[in-house]
Amino acid sequence: MGHARAYLTFDILRRITEDYFKYDILYHVNITDIDDKIILKSRVNYLLEQYKNEGNDFATVAAKVAEALTRREAKLNEKQEELDEPLPADAISRVVNERQDAIKVLKLKQTQHQEVKTAVDALVKEGKDAAKLIHEAREPLGDLLDSEKGASVTDHSVFLAHAKKYEKEYFDDMAALGVKEPDVLTRVTEYVPQIIEFIQTIISKGLAYESNGSVYLSISDFKKAGHDYRKLRPGGDTTAEEMAEGEGALAGEASEKKHPNDFTLWKKSKVGEPEWDSPWGKGRPGWHIECSVVASDILGPVMDVHAGGSDLKFPHHDNELAQSEACFGHSQWVNYFFHAGHLKIKGLKMSKSLKNFITIKQALEKYTAREIRMMFLLQPWHKEMNFSDQTIDDAKAKEKAFREFFHKVRSLSRSDWANTPVGFQEGQADRDMMKMLFATMGEVDAAFKDNYDTVTAVLAMYKLVGAFNKYVSEVSRPAVHMAQKMATYITSIFRVLGLVQGNDAIGFGEDASGGGKDALVPFLDKFLEFRTTVRKEALPKVKHDETVRSIMKACDEVRDTDLPPLGVRIDDLPDGSSVWKMEDPEVLMKEIQEKKEVARQAARKKQEASAAALEKKVKTAESVVEAGDPATMFKRNPEFEGAEFDDEGMPVKTKEGEDVPKSRSKKLVKDKSKQEAAWKDLQTKSEGNPEEYIKKMKAELDELNKTLKETN
Repeated sequence: MGHARAYLTFDILRRITEDYFKYDILYHVNITDIDDKIILKSRVNYLLEQYKNEGNDFATVAAKVAEALTRREAKLNEKQEELDEPLPADAISRVVNERQDAIKVLKLKQTQHQEVKTAVDALVKEGKDAAKLIHEAREPLGDLLDSEKGASVTDHSVFLAHAKKYEKEYFDDMAALGVKEPDVLTRVTEYVPQIIEFIQTIISKGLAYESNGSVYLSISDFKKAGHDYRKLRPGGDTTAEEMAEGEGALAGEASEKKHPNDFTLWKKSKVGEPEWDSPWGKGRPGWHIECSVVASDILGPVMDVHAGGSDLKFPHHDNELAQSEACFGHSQWVNYFFHAGHLKIKGLKMSKSLKNFITIKQALEKYTAREIRMMFLLQPWHKEMNFSDQTIDDAKAKEKAFREFFHKVRSLSRSDWANTPVGFQEGQADRDMMKMLFATMGEVDAAFKDNYDTVTAVLAMYKLVGAFNKYVSEVSRPAVHMAQKMATYITSIFRVLGLVQGNDAIGFGEDASGGGKDALVPFLDKFLEFRTTVRKEALPKVKHDETVRSIMKACDEVRDTDLPPLGVRIDDLPDGSSVWKMEDPEVLMKEIQEKKEVARQAARKKQEASAAALEKKVKTAESVVEAGDPATMFKRNPEFEGAEFDDEGMPVKTKEGEDVPKSRSKKLVKDKSKQEAAWKDLQTKSEGNPEEYIKKMKAELDELNKTLKETN
């Protein structure tokens, strides 16, 4: 979903630019199919699969996993010591914020490590399933195996197969989200000769140098040539964290560079890394250089817009700018950058490395693509946003409000309105509604022109729909042509935003219009008329007649079970009438599942409450039985052993022969009175057999707990 944040955002911006503002766009997407992260992940997956296929016994695997966990824990402790070191008193706010984020990340990793250890301990205790143990400890085990055998993985096909797999998944996910395909697609591995030529051009201009088989861009020479560096995030020298981010996890020694701020254009390949022949020896492209080469090949030496996540400003995009300007000898490679804000979860950037992510496939199992797109439309595209139940629920509620609006307009359109007086029959109410429609059009236009402000645009239309609903509820003859104009306008904007996939003039594309759906209208009208008649006749008799109850149950079943999979929704209104709506079957079935889940959770809470109440009753009954008959309760109490009692069983003198203090006597009287009431109540409820009564309650409690465990 972190990736969806970026790609859906740029899809929305592209659609507005292309379909609303009518610009001609050449949309280019580049696939990075080789970089440090891909190399590491490819090797780890390959080595884990090899290790699993070795067929080691459980004890051998357990020992290896224990070694891997110890190694991972040592790394975490080392990072903890590093972050415990205080920052300089004059540290700038950016460095302070980065430190705070790093501490949060470490805490999350420490928690995850502990969870893995707990799971591993449980599996080791069982001592059975080696494959399951390898899977549970795959992260630390994979790191250990890579440190031992990573250099042995030299087959290019291992790395390319990994990249191809995720490239396919990416395009499958984009299609499921309704993201338009690019006009041009490129892959880095298909551009290596052009990358080498690009680097040679920079070297020939004296702005890059070779060192130990790698090539670096010289920041000092670049600046001396009249260029600016760090345009997107101006500041001083590059921090160690930024350097590590820019050079990648498999970077060479910093001593190879003339200056720490110089960055890699070409990397000398180490063993266990893919390699290509070059004038500087066997190596591979640096991370930044690929984008400059492929983008310049497709879009030319200057491009209008470059898009990416906000975390790529520096070092990635700044380094792209530097190497491109060095190659072409100008001062502006990109005219505009679109930097999308991060998607965060619980305050941290959603990322695979932190394992705090939700996949697009998982999200689409729970939400529709339209709901996800609506969620992003309701957040400023260039700012950070938190993924939470609240943000998605807000999007779902607004999407449903628009759906209901489209259904209402369609229902009005199906009515016999043309055979009644037309025009603005409601006078000022009609005029005010039309005035608000035109004002909304202006608000949406102004919002799109103000940094693609989709939040303001969608909320303006949402406000219009709310006003329309109020208008319809208050007038007797709504202006249908005006309602259609309003719905057509909102549909057209939603089509621009990618919320509408079909060609319907009104609605999200699943309503009854166009194709064979129009033919269903008279049949659905007649069916609903018949069902409404049956329900109105049956409702007064439903309490007294079993046959009538069966008929009403059948009416409910056709509404709740039979028609939703066919894309038909029936809403029964308080006055006994009903309306039908054509709807996306997937949406309807998800709503039904959500209702069932809500009902299941409610039933479970009820069962949990019943179990808690029953457990309390058992404990209360047991304590009453333990205290015993009120007449002898104090005589059996060890506290009063050897004491003197009156005729009612109350202690009057202690075993030492002293009078029981008045304050203590009052307390004992209250205790006895309370026990008398409880004892009488227990005897009544148990019919004189408290032990059997408690036994039955415990059996009932066991059954309740068993049911709760099974339905968890």
